Amino acid sequence: MSRADELRANLERVRERIEKACQAAGRSRDEVTLVAITKTFPVSDVRALADLGVTDVGENREQELKEKAPDCPDLSWHFVGQLQSKKSRSVVRYASVVHSVDRVTLVDALSKAAVAEDKSVRCLIQVSLAAYGSADAATGASRGGVAPADVPELAAAIATADRLELGGVMAVAPLGSEPEKAFAGLREVASRLRSEHPGADWISAGMTGDLEAAIKQGATHVRLGRALLGTRSPLG
Repeated sequence: MSRADELRANLERVRERIEKACQAAGRSRDEVTLVAITKTFPVSDVRALADLGVTDVGENREQELKEKAPDCPDLSWHFVGQLQSKKSRSVVRYASVVHSVDRVTLVDALSKAAVAEDKSVRCLIQVSLAAYGSADAATGASRGGVAPADVPELAAAIATADRLELGGVMAVAPLGSEPEKAFAGLREVASRLRSEHPGADWISAGMTGDLEAAIKQGATHVRLGRALLGTRSPLG
């Protein structure tokens, strides 16, 4: 099987899973956007997925983003990894969405970068769901994000920052958690956020192993890598 055929088959399976999950949740398929996470895979795979109708692509390393995005400027690029403030300008140059905003200093850096690049950037607050993970403190904490109680302060910073748009929330289910329970908690955080900021209606949640649970709990964007592209090569 050629790589193009492999990707086509994988994408068909993923689309079927999303469709079934939406049906089970009583939601329209149009409510959920697939973001293909292409870290460690070549730009040829990104192009092949684009040819199959994928429009949203995500990277979690600034280096890979700046290497791939210029070759596929027609796509909507998302940055989903932990971000150092000093790399904000590079990320903003190529990405229109940053999913992993977790501190006010990063908001300031992203705002300055967006002004310098003369573009608007949608920002999602990464929320820690560590409380829903195992009792091992190392389990949930490594997933990153702010505590739910700190979301309002960070939301206010984004909402008032130049050239930034508050888009909603993002989270990763903690290791050792029941994903649906964790994502139900995220849904509550998202609901409270929308009560203060009605336009912040994105919920970025769900990966290859738990997309059904995320969609059941209101995810608007699912971030899939392995299901689409296969097992990743180790990072150098």
